[in-house]
Amino acid sequence: MAGHSKWAQIKRKKAANDAKRGQMFTKLIREITVAAREGGGDPDFNPRLRLAVETAKAANMPAENIERAIKRGTGELEGVNYEAVTYEGYGPGGVALYIETLTDNANRTVAEVRHILSKHGGSLGQAGSVAWQFDRKGQIYVDATRYDEEATMMAALEAGAEDLQREDDTYVITTDVASFHSVQQALREKGIEFEQAELAMVPKTSVRVTGADAQRLLKLLDALEDADDVQKVHSNADIDEAALAEAAS
Repeated sequence: MAGHSKWAQIKRKKAANDAKRGQMFTKLIREITVAAREGGGDPDFNPRLRLAVETAKAANMPAENIERAIKRGTGELEGVNYEAVTYEGYGPGGVALYIETLTDNANRTVAEVRHILSKHGGSLGQAGSVAWQFDRKGQIYVDATRYDEEATMMAALEAGAEDLQREDDTYVITTDVASFHSVQQALREKGIEFEQAELAMVPKTSVRVTGADAQRLLKLLDALEDADDVQKVHSNADIDEAALAEAAS
């Protein structure tokens, strides 16, 4: 788990500093639009929309972009009709992959996902082939250089969090879905800001990946996450530190 979590952190830092920022905005806009379409345009009564808006704000997306995305979702503005489709498969080293997409053309998306997997030593599996290896959890990322670990842990656990783990300069707080927003609120009330919060598919067990397999897996994850229709990629990889260090450079 730690390996892929660190990879996710590397991706976030890269997105804040290079041309992928625009691509990240596109993915966030899709999520806001779909969330508003499915649950209404008021974030106070739509937890999925609230999370999407908070994530967009944390990424410094302009307020007018957020508002337009909500209006497209509620039908006040014309927009593309996206649907959520998930794909399951395997990567190098036998790593399980759970891929979440938002697409206006499922045939195009499955062809692209299959091509990327095949090109990088992976394969597409049947629905349900790997989902059982994951649990849906909330994950909250806090800058460990700014806050005391014990105080952060107490605030999180008292609000219903399941766990806090330190990974380098980041605390990763894990919650069940029901406690996800209440833990965020409790942290805010304690003056603890967080870098990001997301609902993720957290693996029950991890697969250690090293050497050439680790390098191939990182290229595969990068290619999948760069695909326009792919929103999130989850894996059960525990990726070799040397490979992660090279990816971060």
